[in-house]
Amino acid sequence: MTFPFKRALNASTLFPFALDLPQQIETAAQAGYEGIEIWMRDLEAYVAAGGSLAMLRARIADTGLTVANAIAFFAWADADAEVRARGMVQAEREMHMLAELGCAAVAAPPFGNVAGVPLESIAEAYALLAALGRRIGVEPYLEFWGRAARLSRLSEALYVALESGVTNAQLLLDPFHMYTGGSDVSGIGYLAGHAIGIVHVNDYPATPAREVITDAERVFPGEGIAPSRRLARLLYDTGSRFPLA
Repeated sequence: MTFPFKRALNASTLFPFALDLPQQIETAAQAGYEGIEIWMRDLEAYVAAGGSLAMLRARIADTGLTVANAIAFFAWADADAEVRARGMVQAEREMHMLAELGCAAVAAPPFGNVAGVPLESIAEAYALLAALGRRIGVEPYLEFWGRAARLSRLSEALYVALESGVTNAQLLLDPFHMYTGGSDVSGIGYLAGHAIGIVHVNDYPATPAREVITDAERVFPGEGIAPSRRLARLLYDTGSRFPLA
């Protein structure tokens, strides 16, 4: 049986090697991946150093890779209206860069001060963000963070997606954030495959405890206690073949 999902290299796994973006792309291609998930900060560093987005896009095309997603941090759902407005300006600028590169998606986590923000308000903000992204050609994948003050659970992300009215809204799933936020993986069974944009692949150890574990303590699949086999089956049963990164 061939591997049923698209494989994208999550560039965060390369952080210890301090590679620039062209080097990350070359590494992903040489390792046999089909795509790569980049970080916006690396793309901005590349451009700041005089790099050409058109040239980088051509290089990516030569390798046969796709840019499956970008990790970015703009405060699209912040409690403060002025901060939220600046976040949307940042999102627009970064989405234009991603579109020029040929990246069709960007993560939209609950970055900023979301404590006390009603989920209905987050849904309204997500609708605006999705409309902006679709005009540009970059889909914002709604992401939940297990440690976030709001939008920390899969159920909250589903509620926001539904209440936003965004047609075919897509989520970014991450087993670590499901674990830290208390979302059981069985919840994936309620998702249609088209509602998943990309899935981060990681694991977590039994210690430190869930209440105090940090991002830095994540491990590779199979090295921890995550129900990876069950997760894989649930994802497979959605019928969709979204990228794993």
